[in-house]
Amino acid sequence: MSILTEAAAETDTDTEAVMSACISKIQPCKRPVSEELASSELNPLLQQLYANRGVTRLDQLDYSLSQLADYHELKDIQPAADIIAEHIIENRKIIIVGDFDVDGATSSALMIRALQAFGATRVSYLVPNRFKTGYGLGPEIVALADEQSAELIITVDNGIASIEGVAEANQRHIKVVVTDHHLPAETTPAAAAIVNPNQHGCLFPCKNTAGVGVAFYVMLAVRARLRESGRFSAATQPNMAVLLDLVALGTVADVVPLDRNNRLLVALGLQRIQQNRGCAGINALLSIAGKNSARCSSQDFGFVIGPRLNAAGRLEDMSIGIECLLSDDDAQALSLAQQLDDINHQRRQIEADMLSQALHKLETDCALPDPANQSTPIDAGLALYHPDWHQGVVGLIASRVKEKYHRPVFAFANAEQVGVLKGSGRSIPGLHIRDTLDLLAKSSPDLILKFGGHAMAAGLSIRTEKFELFRQLFNHQVSLLLDEKDLTMVRQTDGSVPPDFMTIDFSLLIKYAGPWGQAFPEPLFDDVFSVDNWSIVGKKHLKMRLKQIDHQRVYNAIAFNMDESVLPAGDIPVRVVYRLDVNEFRGNRSLQLIVNHIEAAA
Repeated sequence: MSILTEAAAETDTDTEAVMSACISKIQPCKRPVSEELASSELNPLLQQLYANRGVTRLDQLDYSLSQLADYHELKDIQPAADIIAEHIIENRKIIIVGDFDVDGATSSALMIRALQAFGATRVSYLVPNRFKTGYGLGPEIVALADEQSAELIITVDNGIASIEGVAEANQRHIKVVVTDHHLPAETTPAAAAIVNPNQHGCLFPCKNTAGVGVAFYVMLAVRARLRESGRFSAATQPNMAVLLDLVALGTVADVVPLDRNNRLLVALGLQRIQQNRGCAGINALLSIAGKNSARCSSQDFGFVIGPRLNAAGRLEDMSIGIECLLSDDDAQALSLAQQLDDINHQRRQIEADMLSQALHKLETDCALPDPANQSTPIDAGLALYHPDWHQGVVGLIASRVKEKYHRPVFAFANAEQVGVLKGSGRSIPGLHIRDTLDLLAKSSPDLILKFGGHAMAAGLSIRTEKFELFRQLFNHQVSLLLDEKDLTMVRQTDGSVPPDFMTIDFSLLIKYAGPWGQAFPEPLFDDVFSVDNWSIVGKKHLKMRLKQIDHQRVYNAIAFNMDESVLPAGDIPVRVVYRLDVNEFRGNRSLQLIVNHIEAAA
């Protein structure tokens, strides 16, 4: 069975969440604070927040460049560096082949910037089109590279599954160096070199490195090889730290786990942006969103910059995003950022319309969770299709529905090929969604045309007439693999906030204490409040004044994409899951609670 390689994860985050309708429970999670943390000068609550995320030593919070993991353990990195350095020295044509998400865009921009800094004059890039060529280094992309006289192709954030594409390049006598981070199949491409921390036999310990991180490490090795060749000295070599803003953005936006090494890369990149040393494109994207680069945080990568870049790959051509990240001209970067912002507005409208249709279909076609009656039979796995849906946005719809109902979800749209649907899926903890497709393919050989993916995200193609059968079989298979506990969302929090820490200063301290991201989440708290008053703002957001039960202090709060229906009748106190934020309006700053979940207090 062939692999649908465009199933590589492409999670998009956004500021507005969907109102939850799943069965859930709130679970404060506090771990013991180590002696080393407790005896430090860190804020006591910050000590607890770090402990909750597995930090036991202060050196785990040391984000200096000297702590960066050594690239030498990456399998094949030396031959990869030798090949790339040779092509630079001999002035041969190099083409970067990227991906149409943020990790792919930042990886492409990083490679171009580094190679040009190393003296490469014949370097360009190709980015696959989601709708015409699909994901990765396919034979069609190789043919385009050949037309441009490519002598070396370097893949970034893809390539580990490009067996046919690499074979085509070899046939055309074009060398290929693969740099990727996705999980390999049993068979890997016959490339001249493969650098991937997750490939078989690679001893590099940082398996969570994003594609842009792998690209950064490869360029470090190329610089070392060129230094050895005498192209430049240690004193005159290009400063690779200038690329860390791109590494930070791609790492957070790709939602890879922020282990210590990834946090280090993100922290160093954030420092450059905050010090006004980031690239013009990132500054422009922040500016177009009304953000100040000096106050940039890791959350801005996921909620502000990431969606704007991803929109280009979803609806049009990611070349716009790459050009924005490559630009050194502030005016040009701002113009490109405006284009990306306009495309993102289109994406948001398309997504809103599709989500409304999806929720309506769910209510009529599926048995959904009922928090008020947990004994009601419910569908375990959800599949949705509408003939008018946009192929580039179905992954977001699957993600939004998954968030709302805490169910594995596939959303389908028509493919270019008549009579074929392309689906994008998102999963929940406990279900490996790619392996679930494998089980379906083996039990019903005529059901799936091709598929691919990993534990939390997958893609597939099926014939249009097979959709209803797929929906039924997927639901049945998920019901065999997950139980009631798995289908209950656990909202893990850091517990309550002592009144003395409910301040603007502590909110800002938390904001920049990360960097926060996947597997090192931004602090989330829960407390019991009474609702003093509420109103609907922006037609769909619930604004409230919340009074703390024990201390009678009142706080402003907002719940995006929620309405008054989430509030219990009468004056019943509510338990609220929230994060701390600072609201700035007309030059005034005030503490604000960003509400994630509301329920009647026990």
